[in-house]
Amino acid sequence: MKRLMAVLVLVGLMMAAPVVSFAGQMNTGCGVGTMIMKGHDGLLFQVLAVTTNGILGNQTFGITTGTLDCKKATSFAMNERLNIYVSENMDNLANDIARGQGEYLNTLAVLLEVPETGRTTFYSKLQSNFGAIYSSSNVTSVDVLNTIEALM
Repeated sequence: MKRLMAVLVLVGLMMAAPVVSFAGQMNTGCGVGTMIMKGHDGLLFQVLAVTTNGILGNQTFGITTGTLDCKKATSFAMNERLNIYVSENMDNLANDIARGQGEYLNTLAVLLEVPETGRTTFYSKLQSNFGAIYSSSNVTSVDVLNTIEALM
């Protein structure tokens, strides 16, 4: 029985060899599994890397901290949730920034993780720079976020 199992595993590996050698690129993202399999190409290594990353559940940590060969977001514009919020609430947010207070401005502060103790200063800074943040009628949500990021 053991001999039969060994033969089946060997045959399986021989059949997988062409697939493994021609797969070509790493599609595994970042994480411990990707780091372990770095330098190895092919489908088998990609599957092992993804499986290891999945079992360890480390990609979220790596992306958040910029470790494990993951790249941390370098700007607010990379934060999808923030992008969606600003793009869907441009007018209301403009009104709140102009007034220096309001529900939309508070939600923006929460999404930007501004500490409660610093929000009054944050609101005032945005209000005094309203003209730079909403520089034209054609300003985009990405422009708004980039300007706010520069002010912080």
